Amino acid sequence: MSKLIHSLVIFCLLLLAPQSVAGEKIDGIRIWPAPDSTRVVLDLSGPAEYTYFELKNPQRLVIDLKNTKLSTSLDGLADDAKVLTNVRKSTPKSKGSTRLVLDLSQNVNPMLFALVPAGPYGHRLVVDLFNAEEKVQQAKRKIETDRDIVIAIDAGHGGEDPGSIGRAGTYEKHVTLKLAKKIESLINKENGMRAIMTRTGDYYIDLNKRTKKARDAKADLLISVHADAFTSPGPNGASVWVQSNRRATTEVGRSLERREEYGQLLGGVSEALKDTNTEKYLARTFIDLSMDHSRDQGFTVANTVLGELKKITKLHQRKPQSASLGVLKSPDIPSILVEGGFISNPREEKMLTNAWQQNRLAKAIVNAVKTHFKKRPPDGTRYAKLHKVLKHKVRSGESLSLVAQNYKVSVSSIKAANRLKNDMIKVGQVLSIPQS
Repeated sequence: MSKLIHSLVIFCLLLLAPQSVAGEKIDGIRIWPAPDSTRVVLDLSGPAEYTYFELKNPQRLVIDLKNTKLSTSLDGLADDAKVLTNVRKSTPKSKGSTRLVLDLSQNVNPMLFALVPAGPYGHRLVVDLFNAEEKVQQAKRKIETDRDIVIAIDAGHGGEDPGSIGRAGTYEKHVTLKLAKKIESLINKENGMRAIMTRTGDYYIDLNKRTKKARDAKADLLISVHADAFTSPGPNGASVWVQSNRRATTEVGRSLERREEYGQLLGGVSEALKDTNTEKYLARTFIDLSMDHSRDQGFTVANTVLGELKKITKLHQRKPQSASLGVLKSPDIPSILVEGGFISNPREEKMLTNAWQQNRLAKAIVNAVKTHFKKRPPDGTRYAKLHKVLKHKVRSGESLSLVAQNYKVSVSSIKAANRLKNDMIKVGQVLSIPQS
């Protein structure tokens, strides 16, 4: 009997042995080229143990994955990535392992990190290749005259971060990019305005880089475009969000914050590791007095956008909503986030992918932007000259209706331009007088 038990134990150990050394698989490899970096993502069947090193003449990045088998093709992976010329296998340093070689066209600063399963993805090894030879030129800010009003258009999510996914399989990142490009086109047709895009293709950009791109372009306004989502298909309608230090005002807002945190984890880990001053920067942001002005202007724009959106679609919320969102935290740029509808709602998912509805949404947003800046054009812009706003100092005996009559404008336009809640004005008060 003891011999039989001994034999069974040995048999069981032999059965278990192959499983213990079987290791993991590389099920897929994806490349995400961006203007200033390239991301390589290895989809893995489980957590992998890895090491890497660089070789020069020619430039190569060698990645060793212990107890890992390659189960996907490497053909054509580097076709669209300028920094990569080829991705290939090489002789592994140990049996049962995989060695991948990334042949590079230039010197890079690599950063590798593993991600645990999240959303639609399983285990991943992310390889970020930052262009080490890129020369960053910081032009001195000049006092400009007759400049264009610059609108930064931010297409939410992108690349490794798909955003929310509709029931029909629609990716939010695709909807936002199409809508953002339509907004860009309309803005660029407006005399005295110019649009810049934070991303122009399907790649991920860290939240800090999005606001940095807007700041580098000296943007007067940042509009981040998204498609809303909820755990049930019921909620619907468009909404506009502004920055708040406080907790989100609704459960949808709290859900939005969690989705953004997920996107940051999914797509921007390397940037968070790279930017050691992130927390210090955000701390300075919140104590910067200019934040108050940015929020005030952002809230005004948000109200105007809602006024235009309600003409073409249902509103989820009639007033601007507030949440703590990284893309809106720029201390010196008024910023809003526009949710064109709920991608989790089957009806609105179809609308969001419809070119006709996208055109209507884009036109409504741009009309609101034009209305806002006609009333409040930044000094030194061509828009200020084209839509001149006069200044009037209130004298003794003058009423708001008298001032309006003298300048041949409506009382409501003066109230809107000066954010007056009633018709009361004071002697010595300086009023902006909008001109059509």
